[in-house]
Amino acid sequence: MKTIIGLAALFIGTASAMAAEPAMTTDHGGMKVYTDMKGMTLYTFDKDAAGKSNCNAECAMKWPPFKAEADAKAEGEWSVVKREDGSMMWAYDGKPLYYFAQDKAAGDMKGDGMGGAWHLVKAD
Repeated sequence: MKTIIGLAALFIGTASAMAAEPAMTTDHGGMKVYTDMKGMTLYTFDKDAAGKSNCNAECAMKWPPFKAEADAKAEGEWSVVKREDGSMMWAYDGKPLYYFAQDKAAGDMKGDGMGGAWHLVKAD
């Protein structure tokens, strides 16, 4: 019985350790920003409310959401936001995260400051 409990504890500990953040930090010219795991830059939108995306329809075509799986779990400063269409997206510190459609390669940051409302997600 002790062996089973020990193995269960080991499995739970390993599973917890394997839970990873949905994004990573990347150094762009001395500035650390969040990107997806492929290095694509992530942005926030000033017109979003905490935990609510206000970029839908045509907006979401230019600023695709950083999608989360339906079973994604919030952890630390990372949370999951349900969009108008029912899909899920990642948020950091309550702010929904997006890509910019004109960013074509890892490291592109063409959306920063766009319309005065779109900003890089800077890492502390």
